[in-house]
Amino acid sequence: MKNSLAKVTGYLLVIMLGLLVALPNVLPDSTLSRFPSWLPHERVSLGLDLRGGSHLVLEVDRPALVDEWLQSLSQEVRSALLEARVQTRSVRRDGDAVSIVLADPAQMSAATDALSVLNNPAVTLAGAGAPELAVTRSAADTLRMAPTEQGITARMSHAVEQSLEVIRQRVDQVGVAEPTIQRVGADRVLVQLPGEQDPSRLRALLGTTAKMSFHLLGEPGAPGVKTLEDDTGRTYPVQTSVLLAGDRLVDARVQFDQQGGQPIVSFRFDGVGATRFAQITRDNVGRPFAIVLDDKVLSAPVIREPITGGAGQISGDFSVDEANTLSALLRAGALPAKLTVIEERTVGADLGGDAIEMGIVSGLAGFGLVVAFIVALYGTWGLLAVLALTLNVVLTFAGLTIVGATLTLPGIAGIVLGIGLAVDANVLINERIREEVGKGRGAFAAIDHGFAKAYSTIIDSNVTALIATVLLFWFGSGPVRGFAVTMGLGIAISMFTAVSVVRVAMVAIARRYRLKTIAIKPLLPFKLIKDGTKIDFMKARLFGIAVSAFLSISSIILFITPGLNYGVDFKGGIQLELSTTGPSDLSGLRSGLEGLNLGEVALQEFGDSNHVMLRLERQPGGEQAQTDAVSKVRETIQTIDPSAKIERTEVVGPKVSGELATAGLTSVILASLAMLIYIWVRFDWPFAVGAIATLILDVTKTIGFFALTGLDFNLTAIAALLTLVGYSVNDKVVVYDRMRENMRLYKAMPFRDLINLSINETLARSLYTSATAFLAMVPMAIWGGSAVESFAVPMVFGIFIAASSSVFIAAPILLFLGDWRTRRKIRLAGNLPEQQAA
Repeated sequence: MKNSLAKVTGYLLVIMLGLLVALPNVLPDSTLSRFPSWLPHERVSLGLDLRGGSHLVLEVDRPALVDEWLQSLSQEVRSALLEARVQTRSVRRDGDAVSIVLADPAQMSAATDALSVLNNPAVTLAGAGAPELAVTRSAADTLRMAPTEQGITARMSHAVEQSLEVIRQRVDQVGVAEPTIQRVGADRVLVQLPGEQDPSRLRALLGTTAKMSFHLLGEPGAPGVKTLEDDTGRTYPVQTSVLLAGDRLVDARVQFDQQGGQPIVSFRFDGVGATRFAQITRDNVGRPFAIVLDDKVLSAPVIREPITGGAGQISGDFSVDEANTLSALLRAGALPAKLTVIEERTVGADLGGDAIEMGIVSGLAGFGLVVAFIVALYGTWGLLAVLALTLNVVLTFAGLTIVGATLTLPGIAGIVLGIGLAVDANVLINERIREEVGKGRGAFAAIDHGFAKAYSTIIDSNVTALIATVLLFWFGSGPVRGFAVTMGLGIAISMFTAVSVVRVAMVAIARRYRLKTIAIKPLLPFKLIKDGTKIDFMKARLFGIAVSAFLSISSIILFITPGLNYGVDFKGGIQLELSTTGPSDLSGLRSGLEGLNLGEVALQEFGDSNHVMLRLERQPGGEQAQTDAVSKVRETIQTIDPSAKIERTEVVGPKVSGELATAGLTSVILASLAMLIYIWVRFDWPFAVGAIATLILDVTKTIGFFALTGLDFNLTAIAALLTLVGYSVNDKVVVYDRMRENMRLYKAMPFRDLINLSINETLARSLYTSATAFLAMVPMAIWGGSAVESFAVPMVFGIFIAASSSVFIAAPILLFLGDWRTRRKIRLAGNLPEQQAA
């Protein structure tokens, strides 16, 4: 029981390093700028929900990519066969393939050889694979070339890689600081832009393919002519043949017309493009030609004279922002494939500032309540637990800084809940030390035995919580992942602060003051839970199971009808939060929005009369329909109330909502299975069955709570369910661990008495831990705001449910299974009937 100098020095180094790394997070910029360069300067990155900004997920449009591939393939086939002098009757698009009909079937071999150069291997991250195209002979004179699944996958992957660079260039062009642009999966790109407040401009900047081309105008209805429109709806008969493509542009800038002062976009070609442009304008003087961007006519001027300088301009009814966006698109170049916005989340800077304030206030309030409770329970020895909690928070921020994690509002909730759960280890240790002192052990012996006996329980309870956290990170996204990271770091760090640091401190105090015994006394004039309680909990087991069954069945009925209030995360759709300068005009907003024919419109005030929540159902027509609906809603709101400010926007398309729902359900099921396996391995199968059966009942009650209260059931709700899964099993593990210990000590004790003894011995720990977690979460549930409402409120409910179910559900199930197994062993050993064995 001596603290070695190396151990103490190592602990102090870790703590000092953590303090230095975390310190920049609380210092103003002016102070931090004067820090020496060798000291840490990095801060924890704030999520968009805390600092404001836009989050978009874009997906490569597979049908558009295949369509464009087949169009270019048709041209390549014609060129290849012409060069090989193979005559054809037709080369045409036939569904998802190109059909080639030869004039002479005898040239089939020559045609196959000529077309083989077009069939490259599909190159993926794993290397070259199968051919991109499947070439089949459908008749004596007909070949079909169809993209293979491997080929499409490779093209989409390549398109994503190219899109990353184009998007990065576009974002740089408009000067957004600290953007996050990264690949997500095989065919998606995530873009996060802090401070960007205009989602429509952002969509135009990122979702526009920006394929620019120059065409002559033709006669309406003539072959090779298609009708295109400009922004005003005016139509133009545009020849499909491209005279010059926009990939020859080297620069584009916004200028102002000297006559009218209107913004225009001037452009400049490279050498080849300038020569070609000069030839086109020389050959077509007096004829109109169209400048087309993504099948939309930007301008259709008449060529007055040859343009030989390699430069031109695009004029139109542009605003300055529109001209800036267009020039940025042209400078950055075209995307290799169309990208569709499948998820959009935008938070205003003001709302982010409010979220930070609410998070700090509720976090400090929760921390204060936990500290007061711990000190009331354990007096001056409780100050060590307070020290451990403080170090836990500081080192969590240091860990977030070191790993480069992003702190979100749910992440703050994770830190707050982590504080409540970190106390669990201190409560276990203090209660164990109290027991050892009650057995007559001296100070050092009580500390040694107390930590040793609490250690395995602490490990088991933390591992179950970490299993839920890992799955939450695996299946979660965005802010929910932020919660998982902070929660996981807090749990892991608590093993160091609550166990290692507290042990060293207790030993040092006992040695410094030469204590003969450890007197852990409460500041209260009485103990909340008296030592040696002998409550017969199993006497009420049938009543407890009956109440639990009633609540769970009621919850299932509530789940069926009226059902859960699914948020946009799971059912898709559009959700906006508005703020107005005065009381909001709900009737005016409703009538104006219903006139858009976008389906059911739900409007409600929240917080006060100046804030409105607006929800629209998922629009038919896929992802683009959601985008169009958002634009219409924004324009209508500004028309009805120009002072209205859209603080938050969430748009989730049908594809993402389906994926999120599947991921949420999968994560809860996998978490339950993981708990089952872990408890089975660590204890025995009756313990595992009892824990999982209780866990299912706890989850059903929590889902019933969501249905009853009408809280949003969204990704944050899944985070609450997974956290409750971990917390519920955590609570059972402590009781199970004491049962396992008592089974070794009291081999002849009847199982019912042993269960009652174990529950009574761990009663103080169970109630105290539940109380600290409850106190930590209550301020967040009250003041946390709508962003964490679906997490904090059900957690407060779930903590109470988990604590009661450990005693009145898990233990009775274990008693029944234990008695059944004992009867079975007796019956099999003595070949007795079931009644006699009982």
